[in-house]
Amino acid sequence: MKTGPRVRMQLLAQNGLFAVLLIAAALLVLYVLRDSAVQWDITQNKRGSLSVATRDVLRAMDGPIAITAYATVQDPQLGDVRKVVADFLAPYRRIKPDITLSFVDPRERPKETAAANVRANGEMVIEYGRRKEHLSVLNEQSMANLLMRLARSQDRLVMFVDGHGEPRLDGNANHDLGQFGQQLQVKGFTVQALDLTVAPEVAQNAAVLVLTHPRVDMLPGEVDKLVRHLERGGNLLWLIEQEPLHGLQPLTEKLGLQLGPGIVVDPAAAQLGIQPTIALSSSYGHHPITQTFTRYNTAFPFARAIGFPDEGSPWQATVLVEAAQNGWVETGSLGSDVRFDPGRDVQGPAAVAVAFEREAKDGKMQRVVVVGGSGFLSNAFVGLLSNVDFGVNVLNWLSADENLITIQPRERVDASLEVTRTLLTALVFGFLLLLPATFLAAGGAIWWRRRRA
Repeated sequence: MKTGPRVRMQLLAQNGLFAVLLIAAALLVLYVLRDSAVQWDITQNKRGSLSVATRDVLRAMDGPIAITAYATVQDPQLGDVRKVVADFLAPYRRIKPDITLSFVDPRERPKETAAANVRANGEMVIEYGRRKEHLSVLNEQSMANLLMRLARSQDRLVMFVDGHGEPRLDGNANHDLGQFGQQLQVKGFTVQALDLTVAPEVAQNAAVLVLTHPRVDMLPGEVDKLVRHLERGGNLLWLIEQEPLHGLQPLTEKLGLQLGPGIVVDPAAAQLGIQPTIALSSSYGHHPITQTFTRYNTAFPFARAIGFPDEGSPWQATVLVEAAQNGWVETGSLGSDVRFDPGRDVQGPAAVAVAFEREAKDGKMQRVVVVGGSGFLSNAFVGLLSNVDFGVNVLNWLSADENLITIQPRERVDASLEVTRTLLTALVFGFLLLLPATFLAAGGAIWWRRRRA
């Protein structure tokens, strides 16, 4: 069928208009997506993405973050240091666009580098508000801890009662809490011992007072200072062992605590090859401390059950942790063959951590957390499961930094492939010789068949 000149012109105009519109649409899409970036992390351990914990801390930080990286363009060992820093910060800047990054060459500006107290190539100075921190180790754990320190509006003082044989937040013995105390310092807390025989009162600038179990009786005057701390609205973390209270009964009366005898026993722990006196928990109350714990477990060795205050108490009590879902509170001796005695023991689960809250005289909310034992934060057990996360969350809530409550980011486990010389030779032979030869042979065979057809 022949077409006339007029029809051909119409078809040409239509095709030209279609081509113009297609190009215009493509340019419009490129213009709209010019500042958009989409990526998929297909690595096995998600090492290219930030953890939920780090993203939560970033979103909790209002206002810009200024980062100055003291890095050279080229380093004999590290290569392009500036690219390394920029790539490391890229996922953080995607979450928080108001992170600014500037570079200073330490070789060209040595005086400025020395004034900033920078000692390593690639070291960063990170400023947020009026606070400033240095970062020289480029990993998410270090960055998340730094951001958490910067996010605190002011230094948080954590004081722990000392002088009666208590587990210490700076001690190195197995029963001490030294490793947990170090974690608190990394996250922006200041840890300080308190000797009530010398101090006139508990310091009013203390964000949290930590009371672990004394091994000897406390003096009545010391206990009075603790009671006054509670009465004036001070926050408290009390770790109560299954032992005599050594003079601390007035505190239990102030809180309305009901403390019965016995150790929580968990048969599920024995099935996992650990002592049944280590009570396991995956059941948590609805509370800011445990809101991120839906998929995490904790372990409480030699735990004591914590009772609720009576109705009509000014305290609002919330169970944080229930342990030993199929266990019990053993009131007898802990021998090699521990069994549940229906007439004497108390069937589980048992509340081993309870949060108390009330309105203080100054109108602020006073907060107290009572845990049945300090063993879960001891140097011997703090590394079990998510114990340290629970402890840090408790301190964040007690110090009114609940916006920083989260699960700490885990260290990324890198996967490596070790290639032997034999495997490397096979790969080279296969991809550089065998595979191209196969394609050439197949192409030649097809060409030969078509020629003879």
